[in-house]
Amino acid sequence: MDQEPGGEARRTRGGGGAAARRAARAGGALGPQLSYIRRKLPNYEVLGEEGLALIEANADSVLEEIGIEFRGDAEALSLWREVGADVTGERVRFPKGLCQSLLRTAPSIFTQHARNPERSVKIGGDATVFAPVYGPPFVRDLDGSRRYATVEDFRNLVKLSYLAPAIHHSGGTVCEPVDVPVNKRHLDMVYAHMRFSDKPFMGSVTAPERAEDTVAMAKILFGEDFVEENTVIISLINANSPMVFDETMLGAAKVYARHNQATIITPFILAGAMSPVTVAGTLTQVLAEVLAGAAFTQLVRPGAPVVFGTFASSISMQSGAPTFGTPEPSLVSYGAAQLARRLGLPFRTGGSLTASKVCDAQAAYESANTLNSTMLAGTNFVLHAAGWLEGGLVSSYEKFVMDADQLGMQQRFAEGIDLSENGQAMDAIREVGPGSHYLGCAHTQANFQTAFYRSSVADNNSFEQWLAEGEKTAHQRANQLARQWLESYQAPPLDEAVDDALRDFIARKKASMPDAFA
Repeated sequence: MDQEPGGEARRTRGGGGAAARRAARAGGALGPQLSYIRRKLPNYEVLGEEGLALIEANADSVLEEIGIEFRGDAEALSLWREVGADVTGERVRFPKGLCQSLLRTAPSIFTQHARNPERSVKIGGDATVFAPVYGPPFVRDLDGSRRYATVEDFRNLVKLSYLAPAIHHSGGTVCEPVDVPVNKRHLDMVYAHMRFSDKPFMGSVTAPERAEDTVAMAKILFGEDFVEENTVIISLINANSPMVFDETMLGAAKVYARHNQATIITPFILAGAMSPVTVAGTLTQVLAEVLAGAAFTQLVRPGAPVVFGTFASSISMQSGAPTFGTPEPSLVSYGAAQLARRLGLPFRTGGSLTASKVCDAQAAYESANTLNSTMLAGTNFVLHAAGWLEGGLVSSYEKFVMDADQLGMQQRFAEGIDLSENGQAMDAIREVGPGSHYLGCAHTQANFQTAFYRSSVADNNSFEQWLAEGEKTAHQRANQLARQWLESYQAPPLDEAVDDALRDFIARKKASMPDAFA
């Protein structure tokens, strides 16, 4: 039943309003929503066959000789025993090729359905999907304060993700709303994605029962049968590197896999602390951890969608602090993408990452370096694509808008070179001839509105005009745009009966347990 996004098998119980136009957009504060990217550029590859085979062999050695720990989950250990793995305590050692054999049932491409069929996305193949920042406990708000995030910040960031044309996905924990009890906030977060956006979203993974709540709410939104037969949720399952999967992550992974929902198996690595200091050593560990975690989802339910994830950064060997935008993590991303393609799995990495505390030159350089390598690697699902500051501790409103502008540029870049008759522009060259200019020719007049990407944040006017308009920096312009976007926000329609059912579910779940803030 799983088809291309927008296919006739789609179910629309959750509503979604009028279909958004998918026309390409050249810039501006807001415009038509863009579909997920279909890349027309070749992938940049850093490893040849010999290097790839070497890393694969080393990963096999890690799995067979050292093993991976599956902590606190007796069922997981039992499942591994049943397929011939060597289980000693909580350590699992894998016969050569076992994990690869299990992964043959995992789809290389799948569709994550949104409640608005126009927003459904393909994950895998030549597709790239941009999703916003995930996980920060703090925000930098529009008044310049760095503070703990609230549920109102969460809703605002969901709204910004909904409005941003080149963000294709609502994401997950766009910030951590600390003003809501820990054991109940997942309900408000999942509901915010369902109510304030009609793009696809991520599920809760902080406890298995919270994953179950996410699935239950998805069934209210989409219908029970549709959820069991199609993928409507994608969720982040982090390995506790080095070489450990803990009870929480395993529990959430089992819930989602059993319900045919997608997981992103991601070693969370700061090289030098959680993996070796070398690129090849880190790639070896990444591959071993992903093979074990992704294969586990197929033990739970063969055919469950799973993504080869990696989050690899380096650390300062002087301070121990994480660093971003440096060469080595880019090389890890390129190599991991190649390894994922050889396994036939969709790939996740990257984003707009920085250690900077504010939206300054460091933030721009580091984010650009990370995002460029993310795109050239051929990444299918890009988490942290907008809003990340301070090594992931902060979600920034202004950084979100600045990053979203860059995502629009990357989307245009991924279209490649237009070789159509219009793209060749021979009529323009013939019309203008030697020694004239193209400003007034028919081809320019027909194409000028969409010929070049027009940034909504950058200032390209004269110095005098910049002075007259208040000498605003990019940061200030982004602040103004964020305010305008939020003021213009209108929620996508949602069937009233569905909304009532979601609210009733949340109220009953909250009433069933006391508040807990730890």
